[in-house]
Amino acid sequence: MEELKQRIQEEGIIISDQLLKLDSILNHQVYPDLVMRIGKEFAKRFRENGISRVLTLESSGISIAFAVALELGVPLVFARRKKTLTTDADAYCERVPSFTKGIVTDIVVSKSFIHPNDRILIIDDIIANGDAVRGLIRIIQQSQAELVGLGVVIEKSFQAGGRTIREMGVPIESIVKIASLDNGQITFG
Repeated sequence: MEELKQRIQEEGIIISDQLLKLDSILNHQVYPDLVMRIGKEFAKRFRENGISRVLTLESSGISIAFAVALELGVPLVFARRKKTLTTDADAYCERVPSFTKGIVTDIVVSKSFIHPNDRILIIDDIIANGDAVRGLIRIIQQSQAELVGLGVVIEKSFQAGGRTIREMGVPIESIVKIASLDNGQITFG
């Protein structure tokens, strides 16, 4: 998507050769029309897979996953990053490190929202090391549901996440791949 690449070039802030701040596009502010077009694109790529649920991680993936779920006509489930007083006691839970936060958190999904007969599509905003996605995959495995694939808005292909998830046999569709952030430049590829 050329529009997304253009917004990344114009609004992305390179923090280091490993970190790109996209708060004005995906993580703090979103453009609803762009999010809906991304959702339609993912739905087009995965429509024939018989998806019964879209799964993402709180909070940055929710807007994109919502657009995909709306297009596919299926429920959206998001893993919570913290247990609350109302968290279902019967839940799947995994510990995952966060690349951008630099901490380890629990991610939690109520067992009442994922079933063994589900065909699940994971949607993520950005994949770097892939730890969060691997946590979601483990939750899907615990539930005995079937993982259909992973849709990623931005894949940082210079980091290991996408490669290691593909090595697990998971089909990945990325809207944009960033090959490098070296020398203060965003290189797509």
